[in-house]
Amino acid sequence: MTASEFGNYYYIIKTTNKHERTVADNICEAIENEMTDVVVTSVIVPEDIKGYVFVESPEEHARIEELVESIAHARVVLKSETSMEEIKHFLVPKPVVSGIDEGTIVELIAGPFKGEKAVVKRVDHTKEEITVELYESIVPISITVRGDNVRVIDRNQE
Repeated sequence: MTASEFGNYYYIIKTTNKHERTVADNICEAIENEMTDVVVTSVIVPEDIKGYVFVESPEEHARIEELVESIAHARVVLKSETSMEEIKHFLVPKPVVSGIDEGTIVELIAGPFKGEKAVVKRVDHTKEEITVELYESIVPISITVRGDNVRVIDRNQE
């Protein structure tokens, strides 16, 4: 493993699918309730990678494996080296409008038009808002919504 400037190592723990948050919570609980003497300085649950949790610790690999054995839904500690450079892009939140372009078909998932399909007409990256035109309306209605209030249905439209 590669130690950081603080003397910590970064480990990747494989988890049962859809139990990443549970594993992270169980690790924190085990440490807070002194159920283990393994030192963990941080636990990260990246949104982009399903089935994995990152742990920062000054402990050696064998000690983290010891911890994982006592945590429900934690499977194994990966043996490959991990550095801060490899995981730091997971620490920066992605803009909610990333991947949404003009012409994209979306479904509104919140607000008064919830469930309606719409075509993206404009994307405002600074405000993280998009202007859409309702897809199946007789009269074109343009509305501006937050990027996290839509779900992308089809990216291939022009």
